[in-house]
Amino acid sequence: MPKVYVIDDDAAMRDSLNFLLDAANFEVTLFESATNFLEMLPRLAFGCVVSDVRMPGIDGIELLKRMKSLDSPFPIVIITGHGDVALAVEAMKLGAVDFLEKPFEDDRLIGMIETAIRHREPAAKDEAVTRDIAGRVDSLSPRERQVMEGLIAGLSNKMIARNYDISPRTIEVYRANVMTKMQAGSLSELVRLAMRAGLLKDLS
Repeated sequence: MPKVYVIDDDAAMRDSLNFLLDAANFEVTLFESATNFLEMLPRLAFGCVVSDVRMPGIDGIELLKRMKSLDSPFPIVIITGHGDVALAVEAMKLGAVDFLEKPFEDDRLIGMIETAIRHREPAAKDEAVTRDIAGRVDSLSPRERQVMEGLIAGLSNKMIARNYDISPRTIEVYRANVMTKMQAGSLSELVRLAMRAGLLKDLS
């Protein structure tokens, strides 16, 4: 079920959006402030953010700036009051996927959210995989990292052993550790993972 995160300091507006989006088969989570949302963000699954632009503390514009600085893949739809055209334009420049002026048509908001999720979800999944691979690389010890770099550079165990003045038998142990930590079933898979992590660019 697609996830939507509603941020609005107006309780009546939160309840109204919750009812509307729940009926449209979205999994809705409500936040009364952008501060609360940002605190929870690291633990939230991918979804579309629907935020009011005028809020105390961190407003919609500041939220967009912070999400941009975090390279967040979450699409954001901004809701503005009548006459907030300048704010709406600024929101779009800061990365909002769209904006809606109050009062708005329910179907229009639902359509915006569906489009935003459809366009951004593949990229979000792609980024999650890349972060996972980077985490695997970070789990390697300095020596394991050296052995992996030798492997993806096309060096044999003997050549890597000679480079670091280690026995080939020890290199085999490090190589097995690398394959396990990187979750690679073959050397070709290790090379693909290294490419995904940007390591081959570092070696060229």
